[in-house]
Amino acid sequence: MFIDTHAHLFYPNFNGEVEQVIQRAKESEVNSIIVPAADLVSSQQAIELAEKYDNIYAAVGVHPHDSKEWNDGIINKLEELAGNKKVVAIGEIGLDYYYDFSPREIQIKAFEEQIQLALKLKLPVIIHNRDANEDIMQIARKYKDSGLRAQYHCFAGSISNAKELIEMHHFISFTGNITFNKAENLRKVVSSISIENILLETDSPFMTPVPHRGNRNEPAYIRFIAEKIAEIQNLTVEDVARATSYNVYKLFRIGQKPELSITYKIGNSLYINVTNRCNADCIFCDRKGDAVINGYNLKMKKSEEPDAETYIKEIGDPKKYKEIVFCGYGEPTIRWEVVKKIAKYVKENGGVTRLNTDGHGNYINKRDITPELDGLIDIVSISLNSVDPVQYGKLMRVDPSMHAEMIDFAKKAKKYSRVVMTIVGLSEVDSLAAKKFVAEELGVEFREREYFS
Repeated sequence: MFIDTHAHLFYPNFNGEVEQVIQRAKESEVNSIIVPAADLVSSQQAIELAEKYDNIYAAVGVHPHDSKEWNDGIINKLEELAGNKKVVAIGEIGLDYYYDFSPREIQIKAFEEQIQLALKLKLPVIIHNRDANEDIMQIARKYKDSGLRAQYHCFAGSISNAKELIEMHHFISFTGNITFNKAENLRKVVSSISIENILLETDSPFMTPVPHRGNRNEPAYIRFIAEKIAEIQNLTVEDVARATSYNVYKLFRIGQKPELSITYKIGNSLYINVTNRCNADCIFCDRKGDAVINGYNLKMKKSEEPDAETYIKEIGDPKKYKEIVFCGYGEPTIRWEVVKKIAKYVKENGGVTRLNTDGHGNYINKRDITPELDGLIDIVSISLNSVDPVQYGKLMRVDPSMHAEMIDFAKKAKKYSRVVMTIVGLSEVDSLAAKKFVAEELGVEFREREYFS
């Protein structure tokens, strides 16, 4: 169920008890554990643990605390160690200006050379940052287009930092500190980013979560961190476990891609995977990639698209759910007749419906379909994405004229359903202008969706 991406099981306070710690983790549904190193000795220790236990994986690297004696021999030895099949990353590496146990210029040299090793070996990195945010972000920007993939462990930066790193396709992880009473700012960061960009970690033996704070931390306590993230993001613990485990697969290639889901539950809503086909090709959409969301595989060929009756059978009693959402990684109005049949069943049986659409339904179906929303679709969520038609065309890779098509659809749809206009939270999109446009020009609701890489 869970994967602990950061547990230093080689630390002396685990001596003689590693077997029991791993067993308690299994009993707490921790399927796998990544052990990141701090120096050459612990890199070898992490590998030995990984070779001894099937569910343990290693990362090799030199922590900023231990980089004061950095030399070419160290990087050569790390490269040799990284050849082990159980090594999944270079780490824990980074900068620490709080303790300054190593000269800062040496820390930076060691950090960058280990990043370059990771790029050479096509491995991700696990990054430590304490009181070095400015330099960390400058280095992240330097490698923005290099193909580097990173986990920013025990994240303590700002919301804007987190979003910038996510746009670079990196992942953020939080430890037990998000459960502490004085961690409101950190919890705001958690609430501001998508679960698709988050990893779980304990940082054992440190950062023990409430209610065990004050004791030695261990992987079995990962559930308390998952529960806090679920609470903050209004998800279930199962949602958090499923999504973060897939994120581990994406970054570290531990585990496997899930089987195709034609319906999928997030929170208390049931989503209908209608189609992967779409008339747009949004730059932020993974439709042509893995097409996985919240740990569900939605990658569906046209030949695999079910009929309405198959979906209806999976739904069962629609009143069990907060809402039935027509979504997936394609444009649902491409299969408008199927959507209508399902929606009719849901409404006749007391359910609530929502349609997530790019607003091109009239164009796609070559007629005005908005009157057909009446009595079938309670909420229509339309991707506005930008108030600028040119930017809209670039983001969605469609002709800019489709912006007017989408606006026209929204104006007509609000006669029959509650309409919500949405944008994806990308730095280049003016969210304030979008919010103002929606309120003044359309008179409907507005929501900003979290971007995920």
